[in-house]
Amino acid sequence: MLINNKIVKFSIFIFCFSIFSSISQTQEDVPLNNIAINEIPKPISSIIFEDFSGNKIDLKEYHGKLVVINFWATWCKPCRREMPSLDNLYQNSSFNNLKVFAVNMEQPNPVKTKNFFTVLNIKKLEIFFDPKLNFVKEFKLRGVPTTVLINKKGEEFARIIGEINFEDKKFVKWLSNYD
Repeated sequence: MLINNKIVKFSIFIFCFSIFSSISQTQEDVPLNNIAINEIPKPISSIIFEDFSGNKIDLKEYHGKLVVINFWATWCKPCRREMPSLDNLYQNSSFNNLKVFAVNMEQPNPVKTKNFFTVLNIKKLEIFFDPKLNFVKEFKLRGVPTTVLINKKGEEFARIIGEINFEDKKFVKWLSNYD
């Protein structure tokens, strides 16, 4: 029994270690504690999702841009708190090459999502949907809010797990290095 208990504990340790080591951090100065920077950026395959009107969008079409993909839901309180700062980041004139996708992870409901943006007075962000869960599969998403940062080469270079203030001066300065 003691040996089985040790094997289980060791297996859990190995599992946790493998998860944390897969999101390794470089020596780069990380502006916030919930940003995981990929030591080696991960290439992104072609991901198809939809805009508010149901038109297909291919993420590959945005190579050459700094892409921020924020995954959110209308029931998510942290999403509600961070969305206005994400909208303000997208309006920040110091970024010349930024594209932000606010992807609602619920079943597409234009009325509900539009109301969410209206109540929060969102001015520039557009609403996107992922009805086939292509992002969930590609990025192995586990919850909302999650934000994936993609460089101009089309590689995921960092990920934000949970809520942040997208207007944080250290974050904006750090992100502008990728613009």
